[in-house]
Amino acid sequence: MYTPIVSFAVAFIVATALGPTLIRLLRRLKFGQKILEDGPTWHLKKQNIPTMGGVLFIAAITIAMLICLILFGTSDSGRWIFVLCMAFAFGAIGSIDDFCKIKNSRNKGLSAKAKFLLQLAVSILFITIMRICGLVEPVLEIPFLDVTLRMPWIVYFIFAGFVIVGTDNAVNLTDGLDGLCSCVTFIVMAFFCFVSLRLSQTVDSGFLKLALLPAAVAGGLGGFLIYNFYPAKIFMGDTGSLFLGGLVAGLAFAIEMPLILIPVGIIYIIEVLSDILQIGYFKLSHGKRLFKMAPIHHHFEMCGYSERQIIAAASVITLLMCAISILAFR
Repeated sequence: MYTPIVSFAVAFIVATALGPTLIRLLRRLKFGQKILEDGPTWHLKKQNIPTMGGVLFIAAITIAMLICLILFGTSDSGRWIFVLCMAFAFGAIGSIDDFCKIKNSRNKGLSAKAKFLLQLAVSILFITIMRICGLVEPVLEIPFLDVTLRMPWIVYFIFAGFVIVGTDNAVNLTDGLDGLCSCVTFIVMAFFCFVSLRLSQTVDSGFLKLALLPAAVAGGLGGFLIYNFYPAKIFMGDTGSLFLGGLVAGLAFAIEMPLILIPVGIIYIIEVLSDILQIGYFKLSHGKRLFKMAPIHHHFEMCGYSERQIIAAASVITLLMCAISILAFR
């Protein structure tokens, strides 16, 4: 029996054990976070807290999954291997972005155009490989309604590229408070683990091994949260947030229900929509603001809520939406 407990435990132990060493190393290398000048003034105290900390849970997840390969073999491992490889690619894009920020001593890394094109290329490559291996079909299943729509492959590729890149950037945008992205994504990974186990019983036993990956991610994030929760001693940086965004999107396509991201990733969606609405309203109104600050977690900070309160609310909302979303897999 393949048990996600193994991958969770290994990733958690590795992340917890390596945390202090990585923090010291990043401080020695002076890989400190650069705070946006137009961000909340009270965030300036976070200046130079070690960033690129995503390598901590990335390493923990990698070690956990390698151990799972040794223990459980390679059969039926295609889904999680492809998802993890896509996440690695996104993490690499994030690390380049982080390194540029550190090198230039400012909160500006890759250009938006360069980042988008790299993300789109990785997304299309992922879907292409999944198609070649017969792990995805151009069918869109609408959660809760038992309705499926068959799409032409070209339309499906466009749709997949939009969803994956959008999800990746939305998760990246959510990483704005100590532990916010980590907590929300921990719950999302628990959801994907549970759903993969259920699908292994009702659809295809091959989904059983897929559950090992979100379990490992949850374990890695659990260990990372020890150092990332408020007040954070380390930040994941774009290295970590883009890696996690790739995992969230990849797992949704791996279970062949990408639209489940709408309820499950509701916090990610609210974050990115708040940013889009703020920019759009600012331009249309010639300088007026819809929110006190965007993304929306900063708006709530400006309203007087603490980081812990905002993170707790986001986590509870995510937990409720994930619980409701399980009903889509009856």
